[in-house]
Amino acid sequence: MGLLIHSLVCLLGTGSWVAVNGIWVELPLMVPSVPEGWLLPSCLTIIIQLANVGPLAITLAHRFQPGRLGEVGIIYAILCLGLLACLLLAAFWRETSVVGGSPRSTALLSLLFFLALVDCTSSVTFLPYMRRLRPRYLTTYFIGEGLSGLLPGLMALGQGAGTFRCAQNTSQGGNGTGPGQAQYEEGRFSVTAFFSFLGGMMALCLTAFVLLNHLPTAKRARAKEEPHRAGGNAGAAKGKGVAPDERPTSGASLSGSFCSGTYSCSQVAYIFGLLSWVNALTNGILPAIQSYSCLPYGNLTYHLSATLAALANPLACFLGMFLPNRSLVLMGLLSLAGTLLACYIMAMAVLSPCPLLRNGPLGAILIVVCWVLFIGILSYVKLMIGIILRDEGHSALVWCGAVVQLGSMVGALAMFPLVSIYNLFRSGDPCGTTCSD
Repeated sequence: MGLLIHSLVCLLGTGSWVAVNGIWVELPLMVPSVPEGWLLPSCLTIIIQLANVGPLAITLAHRFQPGRLGEVGIIYAILCLGLLACLLLAAFWRETSVVGGSPRSTALLSLLFFLALVDCTSSVTFLPYMRRLRPRYLTTYFIGEGLSGLLPGLMALGQGAGTFRCAQNTSQGGNGTGPGQAQYEEGRFSVTAFFSFLGGMMALCLTAFVLLNHLPTAKRARAKEEPHRAGGNAGAAKGKGVAPDERPTSGASLSGSFCSGTYSCSQVAYIFGLLSWVNALTNGILPAIQSYSCLPYGNLTYHLSATLAALANPLACFLGMFLPNRSLVLMGLLSLAGTLLACYIMAMAVLSPCPLLRNGPLGAILIVVCWVLFIGILSYVKLMIGIILRDEGHSALVWCGAVVQLGSMVGALAMFPLVSIYNLFRSGDPCGTTCSD
């Protein structure tokens, strides 16, 4: 029965970001059919940041109205909203309306906001909910969260999203010998079918959550060892006849648990600083320049780096099940290693469309390895921080989700003007760019 609970928790984690991750990998097939064109990725970036109003509201409610906001009802609401939004996207993503004299994808952009609201809010609701279960299931949740990027990526690969052919440009002289022009090919199945797949994933996540709340086996998997793991706070709760997982949440409980318990205030700042920086890198800064760092080495290199890096996330979390290490020094060293890898990736993106070793296999191998190690190392760091904060109480996990979103938002907003306004990065033409070594 333990395997059943692990499977349900994994499905819950998969539903946390599967919708937004799916939208990102489907963009190459959506862009030719919407009036926004290649401005759509920039629009999606802004929409995701606007959707952070969800986690902000949840965090403020926990801070100023402790104990009055239950995760279960909110999770039911956002999962139903996510399922409905995916199904509506499948039906109406091509629909446009005239705004300011120009056609706009109002249905698509509106539904993308609701999907982003669902996924952003999951960061501050799913993690606190996981404290209701025994600690070993938290790692499984992070594995599922990693699969939320891998599964849509594999589906998009099977669909053929992002593949192109180089058509000869005959506009100059008509002899067909000029530089080629990249033309993206249609997928093996439609965008509508892909959105239906995302809706199916959200339905599975909702079903898993229902079972986690109502199956007798799942109820027996509730946390029982909290009193001796949570220290004084758990003992105080027990003395009042309140189960550790049901005691009220307050802003003061976080500071008290950390600064007077297992960790000092300086260690708290260190933990949350690492968490914010790691998520800024993995969720905001580096994703914005992945295509610039990889596409110059070829379309195959780009797809390998995206797919293998997505695979590295759940694998790192799986490794964390057998090799957990809560050393703050080790987490700092691993974060430094991830940052150095990020610096190399960023350097190759800045040098695009002619990065180092572009014309040989070594350059492609290096960039793929760097992406895989970067995601794998920092995924392990995030898992260990989550395990630490899980043992510190419900409020700690709420703030964990809030800091994850804050770091991701700061990273994305910092990169948006560099990529979309100042055009610091140049993609080049995959069919016509020539570089000299």
